[in-house]
Amino acid sequence: MSEEKKTNTNNSTAPASLPSGEGRGGASIIIAGGGTGGHIFPAIAIANALKKINAENEILFVGAKGKMEMEKVPQAGYKIAGIDIAGFNRSSLIKNIGLPVKLMKSFLQVRHIIQSFRPDAVVGVGGYSSFPVLRYAQAKGIPTFIHEANSFAGKSNQLLSKKAVKVFVAIDGMEAFFPTDKIIISGNPVRKILCNRLYPKAKPCNNLD
Repeated sequence: MSEEKKTNTNNSTAPASLPSGEGRGGASIIIAGGGTGGHIFPAIAIANALKKINAENEILFVGAKGKMEMEKVPQAGYKIAGIDIAGFNRSSLIKNIGLPVKLMKSFLQVRHIIQSFRPDAVVGVGGYSSFPVLRYAQAKGIPTFIHEANSFAGKSNQLLSKKAVKVFVAIDGMEAFFPTDKIIISGNPVRKILCNRLYPKAKPCNNLD
């Protein structure tokens, strides 16, 4: 998948640019982000695809403590590490007083997680926890990848994309947000259980995890 802006309409596989771990037991991959189902469930679908490619691939999720991912990811059968992170509150500036402290604490937690897990790659799917994890990984020279599920990319993903290996997007026309040579149109990953419920007679569902 080295072509610029390459399109991959098959949601049954993980991004081909990611290390598969084939031939050496398995790859260690961190998937960071969450906050909403729009981030969490594509992330789980990516993890499922990576495990389908190589069952020995080791996946660790990193999410924000108290957020939905801390419940949904373990339910899907994956380990998750929580960090203390929160977003900027635009409605009440006084609530942002403790934000710098939380951000510094989150980077210390991320450092410990990455040093312990030693990932071969880090995937960011958006959400509060995605930024410090990818930022630290990039500082350490660890390959990072971004999946942008929305049609309007947030500032964090735009900033992180500058040092990311590839940016996987759901739709065409994302050149306004990301470097053109890094964009791969992959669509949004779909879990097999959701595909079966929506399209019970669709043959492509058989290829999903």
